[in-house]
Amino acid sequence: MRFGQHARSRLKLIAPLLLPLTATVAAPFIPNSDEQVVETLPARATDPRMREMRDLRQALRRSPRDVDVAVRLARRYYDEVAAEGDPRYIGYAQAALEPWWNQPDPPPEVRVMRAILLQFNHRFAAALADLDAALIAEPENGEAWSWRAAIHMAQADYSEARRSCERLQSLASPLIALACTANVDSVSGKAAAAADAIRSALARSPQATAAESLWALTRLAEIEQRRGQFDAAEAAYRRALALGLNDGYLLAAYADFLLDRNRPLEVMALLEGKSRSDLLLLRLALAAKALNHPSRGALTSDLGARFDAARLRGDTTHRKEEARFVLSVLGQPQQALALARDNYAEQREPADARILLEAASAAKQPNAAAPALKWMADSGIESVVLEELARKLKGAA
Repeated sequence: MRFGQHARSRLKLIAPLLLPLTATVAAPFIPNSDEQVVETLPARATDPRMREMRDLRQALRRSPRDVDVAVRLARRYYDEVAAEGDPRYIGYAQAALEPWWNQPDPPPEVRVMRAILLQFNHRFAAALADLDAALIAEPENGEAWSWRAAIHMAQADYSEARRSCERLQSLASPLIALACTANVDSVSGKAAAAADAIRSALARSPQATAAESLWALTRLAEIEQRRGQFDAAEAAYRRALALGLNDGYLLAAYADFLLDRNRPLEVMALLEGKSRSDLLLLRLALAAKALNHPSRGALTSDLGARFDAARLRGDTTHRKEEARFVLSVLGQPQQALALARDNYAEQREPADARILLEAASAAKQPNAAAPALKWMADSGIESVVLEELARKLKGAA
């Protein structure tokens, strides 16, 4: 059965939440076949997600060119990246699409899924080309519009992001449609109005799914955090966590909030047992350093080895996180600045600007932060942290 519009409408909301994963985990190993054993993971036999994945793998073995099964399996693998932060699932997802991966004109559903995997590896232009082609074939494909908005947000192309959000108004639930536009407003000089709009939309949407509520609450928390409304931000984070969904990005965002509020012990408790994800391992390493925790050395060594291995593979999709590691854990500002500058050339979200400003300040090279400072002035973003960093840099210039 082909994915219908209703199915896509429940999936597309995840896109802007997952996009930050593009720069936080290493490039995946792509197995030669679905039979190849890379690592034996916990069976989780009673987990419905694992049963679904097993059933889809078996179905694809029986019919390796079944487009619907292949896309569903690839999507299921991608969901695991969001939940567990394990990048190998990206390789498995690409392997599921192997019959169509290099085709210039695959079916629209393959194009959308291929775009999701391409953007993960920072191949943004190719991802947007696939999404635009899919939208020519299926103009009402909400998932494609959502991913298009997410990629343009990451590249600070807010006019195109807004245009994609506008197309979602008739395709998404009211909560997601409004939150998409509010997310653009939040980095365009309208942060207070954006937060109020999301808060009101949540109050009017008791029927929203847990995933939709998590998406909106995470956006709300980040906006309020940037504005310096820390009590409101924490309330939104806690509401999102209380939904009980396993979401790596939410955990990382809340961990960053706790680190900024000088609460590293809570980070250690929040992320206990979650070091499989590079995204979360970094936060654990930062918390361990702040506490001078006994695990500090092992966490630092483990994360450094992961970055080294990625570099040997030629992977460059993790530079923002590596810049944070090199600056805040290893204390090497010059190397961190090089990584942050390269990262900012590809991704221009608030977190990308922050690490560039921090590294430029630590390296005593204020001029290196010029691209981020220009973005701040052009966009009108409101962020107490970025504004303080900018004042410090301008004073040092």
